[in-house]
Amino acid sequence: MLTGLLWNQWSFFILFSVVHFGCWWEYFKLIEKNYTVNFHPYTKLGFMVLGYGSVLWFCGPSYHINHYGFKENLSLPVSAAGFVLLVIGIFQKNKIELKSFGAAALGLLYISLSWGLMMDLYKENDIHVHDTMFVFGSYFLPVVIMASLWMNDTMAYLVGSLIGKTPVTKISPKKTWEGTIGGVILGIVLVGILFPLIFFPEAGKALIYFLIPVAAIAAITGTFGDLLESKLKRMAGVKDSGKIMPGHGGFLDRFDSLLIATPCVWLVLKILVL
Repeated sequence: MLTGLLWNQWSFFILFSVVHFGCWWEYFKLIEKNYTVNFHPYTKLGFMVLGYGSVLWFCGPSYHINHYGFKENLSLPVSAAGFVLLVIGIFQKNKIELKSFGAAALGLLYISLSWGLMMDLYKENDIHVHDTMFVFGSYFLPVVIMASLWMNDTMAYLVGSLIGKTPVTKISPKKTWEGTIGGVILGIVLVGILFPLIFFPEAGKALIYFLIPVAAIAAITGTFGDLLESKLKRMAGVKDSGKIMPGHGGFLDRFDSLLIATPCVWLVLKILVL
């Protein structure tokens, strides 16, 4: 995971390409269980490829090979290929279940758009905070979002184990209000305050004003992402979305928080900062 994030733009691209298709595969399994349907393989592949075209559309200037850009030269053909596969898959069955088909289509927003926005965040950014300009490396924002989620999950587990008594919802009985609130607060302290003070001592105080809201939005919305995926699994009657990582579940189990946190952080950054 860290190699994919930190090595270079190509490792980052490969990492989230694999995650994109892995999440789609598990999402289809949950939808099929929820609605008791079986999608034609062309329908599944069509949605996946169509969504991947949108991911390519968000690839910035870093993704060029011999003056050919992923966004400019690949996004439209890949999307068109996905659309053709989707149409072929639709006509392979006489009856179309609109509810299940609509639920599958939501994956374009839930999965593909989220990872597309993650690709958009992977670029050098010049951010002005209180008359101070920060120049961040390409991986900085994705790493901050993930670190916020990791810290939130870890702290929520520790606090919940120690003093957690009040369940947040029946969807996830082990998640408590004490753990959730404690995780958010400690995650903000660790990522939004201690991180800049330790690693950027000269500009740490100014950087805090930027990182605190990012860490807070990621932690709060990531919790909703976790609950959403838990709801999908409960509806499907399964414990884990997949078995790619024994003991940890599948792609959706590992990236459920990030799927919701990424577009929320991206939107706030676009409105307020970038």
